[in-house]
Amino acid sequence: MKFLAYLVSGISLGSIYAIIALGYTMVYGIAKMMNFAHGDVIMVGGYISFIAANYWGLPTVVSIVIAMLVCTMLGIVIEGLAYRPLRSAPSLAVLITAIGVSYFLQNSALLIWGANPKAYTPVVSGTLRLFQGQLSISYVSMVTVAACIIIMIALTLFTSRTRMGKAMRACSEDKGAAQLMGINVNFTISLTFAIGSALAAVAGVLLCSFSPTLMPTTGSMPGIKAFTAAVFGGIGSIPGAFLGGILLGVIESLARGYISTQLSNSIVFAVLIIILLVRPAGLLGKNVQEKV
Repeated sequence: MKFLAYLVSGISLGSIYAIIALGYTMVYGIAKMMNFAHGDVIMVGGYISFIAANYWGLPTVVSIVIAMLVCTMLGIVIEGLAYRPLRSAPSLAVLITAIGVSYFLQNSALLIWGANPKAYTPVVSGTLRLFQGQLSISYVSMVTVAACIIIMIALTLFTSRTRMGKAMRACSEDKGAAQLMGINVNFTISLTFAIGSALAAVAGVLLCSFSPTLMPTTGSMPGIKAFTAAVFGGIGSIPGAFLGGILLGVIESLARGYISTQLSNSIVFAVLIIILLVRPAGLLGKNVQEKV
């Protein structure tokens, strides 16, 4: 029964990683940029929903919607000011800029909301008890898993069935050719950042509900782990981000339960290294051959 408890906890945590990883993989798949400030957008979403619910007295659903709107606008601003001018720059310049944006968001949160941790109220409360009370599953865990599955399916359908989704895939293949075909590349990439940032807000709410403490560095480590999950599953693949996030959460939970809490992060990254040595493109990624 202990194994089932660890497994449920891992799937719930992995669902949060998967939602964050979906934002990473959307941005990378279309813009071919790694937005390492994505984890700090998660933190902003958590603070906005916290303020809307606790200071403004708004219902939980309304606070989540407000957090999504604020993070969507933040993602568009970050893309327009920080990343768009570097679209043709070397990847190192983009990486340094992303780190700078990350520290800017963290320190801005520190100045605005302070360093003291905030006690976050979960979006739902209560526990479902199974097997005569031997196994407990929180409603937060069930909501998190359901939200992850719905988001993954919605994104898959959006990118494969809608006109804008096909435009995103065209930009992913060749931005120049897409522009010649009449696709507004700037708008398409901005929309991608907007979607990724909205997902970050949802992930921030669920993350703070799962671990109810909020501070300016809340999104840092989950952001790194979600990036790991995206690479694990195959960067640029929506199902890969989902699978990578779930597996990463399960591995971390089992490592904490059976090996060591202190070594759980090391074990997670060690597994990633092994997977990439065996399959460099990730579990569901595809090796792309470049013609010279």
